[in-house]
Amino acid sequence: MLVRRFCTSFARSNPHPSLLFTKSANAFPNSNLNLQILNPRKTPNSKSFKSFSSSCKMGDGRRPPAVPIPSVESADKVELYRALEASLGSPFRSDPYVPNANPLIIVISGPSGVGKDAVIKRLQEVRSGIHFVVTATSRAMREGEINGKDYFFVSKEEFLTMVERDELLEYALVYGDYKGIPKQQIREFMAKGHDIVLRVDIQGAATLRRILGSSAVFVFLVAESEAALVQRLIDRKTETKETLLVRVATAREEVKHLRKFDYVVVNEEGRLERSVGLVEAIIDAEKARVRQRSVVI
Repeated sequence: MLVRRFCTSFARSNPHPSLLFTKSANAFPNSNLNLQILNPRKTPNSKSFKSFSSSCKMGDGRRPPAVPIPSVESADKVELYRALEASLGSPFRSDPYVPNANPLIIVISGPSGVGKDAVIKRLQEVRSGIHFVVTATSRAMREGEINGKDYFFVSKEEFLTMVERDELLEYALVYGDYKGIPKQQIREFMAKGHDIVLRVDIQGAATLRRILGSSAVFVFLVAESEAALVQRLIDRKTETKETLLVRVATAREEVKHLRKFDYVVVNEEGRLERSVGLVEAIIDAEKARVRQRSVVI
């Protein structure tokens, strides 16, 4: 009677009576009772399980019907193309693997006298799709300069009005004169797919870095040596001895900011084409980036 009650209670408490092991069945080690497994369930043998597994291969339901593919050597090109499509179960896509590269903003900076204007001018001549943003300035026009091409020459009052209207991306007071970058030019030409080239001094580059972050490409243009740079400034003959001293002293400090830029290009005397080629290579490399830079003005 005691054994019968135990078995009944144990079976009710175990939802899977087939899982009663011998260890549990021998709850009374001193007795000669041999409790059998209650309602044992049959488990599939390895042979039948293997047969079931092989008949249910993954992806069979999604596999396209077999289509005969003609011989590559003798088949018509269109026929072979269509047969390959049919075998894969979908037409080949014609959209490009990689979309067109985003327009870039290239910020070119460097000390006075390194040849920024010469490099940018030549870059515009040899590369299409480049727009050089004409900077607004309050300084007087120099001989040979053209308003609207080299700079937009405005009075200090006009420049400050542009600042109040938030028309400038960046502006600074440089050697007593204002310089700034009009936003509208950038928006218009980027909408057309053009790359934008900005020419700024070191102070302006630092400001643009804070505004644009890593969305723009910053290129530092430098002479081959300090001695070579001073010689260029002397040869320009556009400065008084006082302003010449200021420019040389400023250039010495500005070179210290080189490591804050993405790229550096050494513009050696008489090797303009090499310098322009390096800038082009930088632009090409940026266009080939997997993670494109993206900027909103």
